[in-house]
Amino acid sequence: MNLSNLKPAEGSISRDGKRIGRGQGSGKGGTAARGHKGAKSRSGYSKKIGFEGGQMPLQRRVPKFGFTNINRKEYKGINLSTLQELVEKKVIKDQVTFDALVENGLVGKNDLVKILGGGELKASLKVSVHKFTATAKAAIEAAGGEAISL
Repeated sequence: MNLSNLKPAEGSISRDGKRIGRGQGSGKGGTAARGHKGAKSRSGYSKKIGFEGGQMPLQRRVPKFGFTNINRKEYKGINLSTLQELVEKKVIKDQVTFDALVENGLVGKNDLVKILGGGELKASLKVSVHKFTATAKAAIEAAGGEAISL
């Protein structure tokens, strides 16, 4: 140990800077580093989201268009190749149910499922889910399986 490697103990020195608004003697009293007058100097001030200094904000300048269909049904798509992978991993044998897909984490319990025709299916499966594409249904039946809509 010598004078070149002396340093204070860990956590004994804090450099938090000047405390503001604690009187004139602190050097940051008076306006407490907020400047003079105006909304920003007041307590409780918060700028509105998207405020552009009085200029017409972007969300009001841009026109609205389109609509959201409240009756739309969102389906979670699962390809035939995914079903074939499950068969190869021996997760499913001959029957694919909605519950089996939920257990394997492919869909959530509140999802609607649609089997898509991507990939190739070699195994003969009895698939029962909400919907099928035409190509998926044809591929399942060509492999000797059955496509059942819930």
